[in-house]
Amino acid sequence: MSDWGPVFVAVVLFILLTPGLLIQVPGRNRFIEFGNFQTSGVSVLVHSIIYFALICIFLLAIKVHVYLG
Repeated sequence: MSDWGPVFVAVVLFILLTPGLLIQVPGRNRFIEFGNFQTSGVSVLVHSIIYFALICIFLLAIKVHVYLG
């Protein structure tokens, strides 16, 4: 039995936190922009920090596990 929890959490967070897909923090014209499909270096850095923090919380503190099979 393999643990698919970390893979699932990482993929979902990566998709949700892609800059410009759902939200962009900071945006080009406003602080938060929704669905503009554009990005900047600063927003990539901010989204990377948020991704790292959430992946640490889900995998180290909450210990999400998904077993298939």
